[in-house]
Amino acid sequence: MSPHTTAAAAGTWRLGGDLPVHRIGFGAMRLTGSAPFDQGVPSDRERSLGVLRRAVELGVNHIDTAAFYFSSTRSANELINRALAPYPDDLVITTKVWPGRDPSGAWWWAAPGQLRGQVEENLRQLGRDHLDVVNLRVPPSRRGSSIAEHVGALAELRQAGLIRHLGLSNVTGEQLAEGRAVAPVVCVQNAYGIGAPREEQELVRQCGELGIAFVPFFAIAGSGRGYQENGAEVLAVARAHGASPAQVRLAWTLQQGPHVLAIPGTGDPVHLAENVAAGALRLTAAECALLSRTAD
Repeated sequence: MSPHTTAAAAGTWRLGGDLPVHRIGFGAMRLTGSAPFDQGVPSDRERSLGVLRRAVELGVNHIDTAAFYFSSTRSANELINRALAPYPDDLVITTKVWPGRDPSGAWWWAAPGQLRGQVEENLRQLGRDHLDVVNLRVPPSRRGSSIAEHVGALAELRQAGLIRHLGLSNVTGEQLAEGRAVAPVVCVQNAYGIGAPREEQELVRQCGELGIAFVPFFAIAGSGRGYQENGAEVLAVARAHGASPAQVRLAWTLQQGPHVLAIPGTGDPVHLAENVAAGALRLTAAECALLSRTAD
């Protein structure tokens, strides 16, 4: 894999049928510091801007962000705006609502009537008149509960032209069905990777049958329930391909179906190039089966 490999090597998926994106994208969460949100050393502003610009140069045209991705000194949305506006015509920016953070960093969760304010906050920060995709990010405490009222509120904003497409995040299969009964859903963004539980594997399959993109987060971390050490299987496959364990994890994830996208995030330009190059890595059927056996 060449460090100059572009995101096009991963192939393309059309979000909602009308937004073509390369299957390797970019997650903006880590742009604000060395750890998510306000837990680490503040990022170097110019380096973060450079990573965003380099991502686009490498063919990345799908960026995942959120207004609540901020630290005491950095905002992911503001960095995206500063680095990339005026935006390339083919760039798709996906964001998330329902969670929010006040200026002190404390979390809060929006009522349906407050979602418009969160959407408008993203619009202001990104400098856009509409959002390409808005994911309704379900609180952990609400997995298994009804989401119809919140989806309905976003559907109204879609009809008003503020949102182009709707997605769901951190949902169960039942919640996906409930959401689709209210409005079209173009993507599901859940924790997923090598070692994912069977319920998530089933959701990946279900999304493929429905023609819905599955966009995993924490794909490099493994199951998404916290960092998972690389086992002997991952290390053996990495050695066989002259690749890093992170590249193997991304390649395995992408080979779970043509509808599976990836949004690895980093503030490091070297890691960015490695993540994009993983889109060109093709594992054998035997290697995929070996890695899949590490799942629950």
